[in-house]
Amino acid sequence: MEDNGVNLQVLGCGDAFSSGGNFNTCFYLNSSGFQVLLDCGVTSLLAIKKHKLSTLEIDMIAISHFHGDHFGGLPFFLLDASTFGRTKPLTIISPPGCKEKLEQAVNLLYPGSSVLNKFPIEFISYQAHTPVKSGPVTVEAFPVVHTEQTLPHGLRITINDKTVGFSGDTSWTDELFGIAHDADLFICECNFYDMELKGHLNYQTILSYRDKLKCKRILLTHMGEQMLEKTGEIEMDYAWDGRKISI
Repeated sequence: MEDNGVNLQVLGCGDAFSSGGNFNTCFYLNSSGFQVLLDCGVTSLLAIKKHKLSTLEIDMIAISHFHGDHFGGLPFFLLDASTFGRTKPLTIISPPGCKEKLEQAVNLLYPGSSVLNKFPIEFISYQAHTPVKSGPVTVEAFPVVHTEQTLPHGLRITINDKTVGFSGDTSWTDELFGIAHDADLFICECNFYDMELKGHLNYQTILSYRDKLKCKRILLTHMGEQMLEKTGEIEMDYAWDGRKISI
């Protein structure tokens, strides 16, 4: 890999039901030693340990929306990091309200714990179409169509001149054109093969728009059982847990 490249590892590409035995959504990006998690579902700490990464070293976590399979791993991440002596600052970039939701989750799951006070944590709330820069990373959020209460967004993460687009969870929306445009990699949820359900995408819909997305590479993720049964028939690349990709 070139010095300015990005290494991506799929820590979790599963849906909310861990279809196919896959972990919840979590992608690990490493560029020149700067380490980012893109979403942090409930199973993410297990995936981090499995792949011999460390909660002491992750620099940033970017969250697409507040559903447990994308956000619910944060209390466990912070518990591990605080227990094993993290002192390095952590940046969490998310929709508004992350700190309050984390405090509620920690109080419910680990009452009496002080995991939010053991090392510096900077919470940055993004707004749609307003790029946020932190260290070498720029994050731009795009509103998408999912459960409204979760404040759903797709994200563009740019680091060292490489851009990863991520749909988050969503039905089709033209905002996906902006997320994917000229991205080196566009990670796109594909929950179903042809079934239509509000809040999620299916393969047939993505296929119909594929040529208009204008990304350099696409990677399907968040596949349910119906989609997993069809992987031998599809024309697009897809994620699996543990997969490594150089960007």
